Amino acid sequence: MKKLLLATAFCGVYMQASYAQQSGKKPLTHEVYDSWKEVEGTSISNNGEYILYHINPQEGDGELLIRNNASRTSVQFARATKAVFSNDSRFVVFQIKPAYNKVRQLKLKKAKAEDLPKDSLAIVNLQSKAITKVPRVKSFVLPKAGNNLLAYQLEKPVSTAKASSKKTESEPVSSPMPVTRTAGRVNNRPGGAFVAGNNKKEASELVLLNLLSGQEQRFKNVSAYSFSEKGNMLYYVREKQDSLHQAGVFAFNTASLKEIPIDTGRVSYQSLGIDKAGEQLAFLATQDSLGTEIRYFSLHLWSSGSNKTITVADTASQGMPANWMVSENSNLHFSENGKRLFFGTVPRPKHYEKDTTQLEEDKVSLDIWTYKDPLIQPMQQKQQSRDMRRSFVAMYDVKGKRIQQLATLEVPDVYFDAYHQADVALGVSDEEYKVSIGYDTPTRKDAYLIDLKSGKYKEVLKGVRGIPQLSPLGQYLYWYEPSDSSWHAMSTKSGADVNLTRRIGLPFYDEDNDVPSLPGSYGVAGWAEKDSYLLVYDRFDIWQLDPAGKKAAVNLTDGYGRSNSLRLRYEQLDEEEKFIGAQAALYLSAFNLKDKSGGFYRDYLNKTVMPEKLLLSPHGYTNLAKAKNSDRFTFRRGSFQEYNDLYAATGPTFATAEKISNANPQIADYLWGTVELVNWRSSDGTDLEGLLYKPENFDPGKKYPMLVYFYERSSHGLYTHRVPSPSRSTINIPYFVSNDYLVFVPDIVYKDGYPGESAMDCVVPGVMSLVDKGFVDEKNMALQGQSWGGYQIAYMITRTNLFKAAMAGAPVSNMTSAYGGIRWSTGMSRQFQYERTQSRIGGTLWEKPLQFIENSPLFFADRVETPLLIMHNDQDGAVPWYQGIEYFMALRRLKKPVWMLVYNGEDHNLVQRKNRKDLSVRITQYFDYYLKGKPAPKWMQGVPSILKGKEYGFELIETAAEEQD
Repeated sequence: MKKLLLATAFCGVYMQASYAQQSGKKPLTHEVYDSWKEVEGTSISNNGEYILYHINPQEGDGELLIRNNASRTSVQFARATKAVFSNDSRFVVFQIKPAYNKVRQLKLKKAKAEDLPKDSLAIVNLQSKAITKVPRVKSFVLPKAGNNLLAYQLEKPVSTAKASSKKTESEPVSSPMPVTRTAGRVNNRPGGAFVAGNNKKEASELVLLNLLSGQEQRFKNVSAYSFSEKGNMLYYVREKQDSLHQAGVFAFNTASLKEIPIDTGRVSYQSLGIDKAGEQLAFLATQDSLGTEIRYFSLHLWSSGSNKTITVADTASQGMPANWMVSENSNLHFSENGKRLFFGTVPRPKHYEKDTTQLEEDKVSLDIWTYKDPLIQPMQQKQQSRDMRRSFVAMYDVKGKRIQQLATLEVPDVYFDAYHQADVALGVSDEEYKVSIGYDTPTRKDAYLIDLKSGKYKEVLKGVRGIPQLSPLGQYLYWYEPSDSSWHAMSTKSGADVNLTRRIGLPFYDEDNDVPSLPGSYGVAGWAEKDSYLLVYDRFDIWQLDPAGKKAAVNLTDGYGRSNSLRLRYEQLDEEEKFIGAQAALYLSAFNLKDKSGGFYRDYLNKTVMPEKLLLSPHGYTNLAKAKNSDRFTFRRGSFQEYNDLYAATGPTFATAEKISNANPQIADYLWGTVELVNWRSSDGTDLEGLLYKPENFDPGKKYPMLVYFYERSSHGLYTHRVPSPSRSTINIPYFVSNDYLVFVPDIVYKDGYPGESAMDCVVPGVMSLVDKGFVDEKNMALQGQSWGGYQIAYMITRTNLFKAAMAGAPVSNMTSAYGGIRWSTGMSRQFQYERTQSRIGGTLWEKPLQFIENSPLFFADRVETPLLIMHNDQDGAVPWYQGIEYFMALRRLKKPVWMLVYNGEDHNLVQRKNRKDLSVRITQYFDYYLKGKPAPKWMQGVPSILKGKEYGFELIETAAEEQD
């Protein structure tokens, strides 16, 4: 038998090698992962004349490309990161990282963090082609709307002793542009962002540079800084240097080039908040040092008009709740018109005296769980850090000089209109319903309208399951209510609840929902200007709804989506968009639900015309972007056989569209494959779809081993490109297809109470429909899946011996024990998953005990005949790893072939690249052994604990057979 298996395997390898030799292509190996790259950080200049994008390998040094759209040429910069255009499109600014291998070698030599090479800053003049470079820069910022200015902060200077023993590293630039280096002693931030050091208040020199003149202003010992939106002001915090140079907050007028002291002499300053005009600054200050147990902060406001700083809020301020204080974690921000300042408050923490009468080893460490706790202890502990930093929003009326507390302990979440200028805010609370988190989903909420003039609350919604929100101008409250599957709106003046979709006659709920819970909506596109219409989605189209309920609903896309099986969705091209303009063109993504093709369309709010097709093809389209001041666009396009490269289009109708990146040309050197949509019927007659991946040299007259991978539904990913990369938990499809496997990815639909049986009813008929085609080696088929997929596989092998091997990652094996467990990543009870969501039992353990048992693989372990490889890591925060242990121990006792991989310190899916590479090799060895007859790797015979760390996946070539010889 062994000789037959080896002969069959040799024949397959020979045929693949023969095709590879003829085509000049080679199969993918695990060594190629690091050479595969991703396009990231794409941006188009405001004038549309330039496009930048990064091409980064999975590990190693990446590069930045800046493309001139007129000349269609690009320049490259090695190791560049965080690149941004200036507002006027004249400059590109970015950081240059040290060489990956150089840093790695220094780390191997145990070099200290301060001795590692630091990032440099590069400034590219797109007109003159000149490049200016600055060494040792840790952060930089450009004004959001201003021009010609850049602020950057230097690393601390290297000490004289260290500097004399080191050579200054020069950063090569792979472009023909001339390079200028500036002396200097940057983290990319959008304009106006607050850039601060960590809690240790690390300070260093800040440089303000005029990009046109080259003129510099330098500021010593700065720990935080921020531009105003227009760049008319640069604000910064200076730390104390000595008794003559106290800590303080300063402004620098970038027009007059004058420094303005705002406040000095306090111990610490933080959290700069700037109004839109750049003429008001809010900040926090304290006289308490970092080591103080409770630090009391005060809120201050400076105005450029008066050049005066006033204290807005402290513990004694009128309007501050009793025994509350200004939160040091406040997010300071102004209303659009600068008339309101929003900040955070918090109850003063209690001071507990330290018990000095006991030794630490005598003190009890204890968690007390009670049935009255709103949240169970693990959830409280997981949220503790967030809760300790939580603040409750309050408002300061700049003109009226009045504080109004808005959020409370009972109503902790407060939301505003898009401009923070309406006289009403929205308060939302789930405090009354927290005890049911973990089994009652979606969580109920109460909603309140808050009068910002009087501070009065008015309860307007009780126990809703949707998510109430305010319209851009604050004229309406709106939400989708799962309990009646409808969109609702409520005037913030009249308080009348209007059901907006009840009379349309089409579903606005997710029609594919197959969990025992109320279905969600298809989502919302946005609001038309002046709060005139709410735009929502059905399965295919976009609807225009009058929030007052007086005008009839209008199908904005004229039913075009439904008529053509197209899912049309609005693409927001302005990231700061608050509403959709009445005259705006609507750019829509399109996805054909039948053939899975994609593209883009265009439509209008104010025109009764059918959507206009711009692009539609058998590809996946994503990331549509538009230049702010021109009709130039970028988008990503790909398919299984084409990487998702970057494309550029010119004109409002995409008259010309061309590919501008080529991130992975090496794909042409490898055997790749094809993918096709396949159809079959489940055991109960339901029509189903799935994906079948075939080797590039597919021969219908040959029989291929087949891997079956699934989760829930994946057929919409027909044109998804899959990059060769080491596995986090599942098979890498391109790798296995390149190595002469078929891979089948079936869709699964579920019946409440029978998740395991549902998987059987969908997957097995799909597999057999392919076997009937004659090219599947039915004696060499295997299953693989992770998490929910892992559970289904663990269940299926108790019901069928159709598969020669299986791998299940993080499987639930015993629903009765898993039901009462904890999702340790969130601290939540796992009960909700079985009663209302993915596990689909639809009831409690005491209501449906038989269904919990029937769907638990552990109770039927004696029926398993299929060899099983389990991966379950010891820090899994989603599925407790004892679920893997329970199944392993049962199968082991029954003398079934079973292995379990436990990556130490890893979570549900692998994070560390070394472990991902290791798992990829082991998965391949396991399936190659069972489905291709290759020799068993040594680890499958067992690795004693004493040898842990002495065997390594890439070196596992010795086989059991060789050992016996």
